[in-house]
Amino acid sequence: MSWSARACAAAGRHAHSVLIVDAGVLYASAAKRDKNHERSVALLSAGARPLLVPALVRTEVSYLLCDRIGAHAEVAFARALANAELVVEPVLDSDWPRIAELMEQYRDLPLGMVDASVIALAERRNAAMIATLDHRRFGVVRPQHVAAFTLVP
Repeated sequence: MSWSARACAAAGRHAHSVLIVDAGVLYASAAKRDKNHERSVALLSAGARPLLVPALVRTEVSYLLCDRIGAHAEVAFARALANAELVVEPVLDSDWPRIAELMEQYRDLPLGMVDASVIALAERRNAAMIATLDHRRFGVVRPQHVAAFTLVP
């Protein structure tokens, strides 16, 4: 599994320079047979900005890696977290009302709790860029702090 070793070099410097990372990109970067593998690895390896992973995304990715690839992939993910290649951001008590609001507002998508936590974190950190393979859902959501998210890759 490949994540940028430089991910934390700029942590905390500028909120606008952070990249919020969704589960699909993290999973695809580990799944060598995934059609999005190469572009996900390239994205995660490209910059020195911090790669912020919402805590709920961490849990989802851990499950997917173990279930679909194997324990070795989950261990590699744990090592990336231990080496601070990814920065896990907790869901704060103050995030839950916004998460629930987003889930209700976009229930027809549907927008689940994990995706809503990505959006809540982006709003809280004033981040406009989200690394996701789910452009359909994230492209529909209208955040509170910018007109629309910049979705990569």
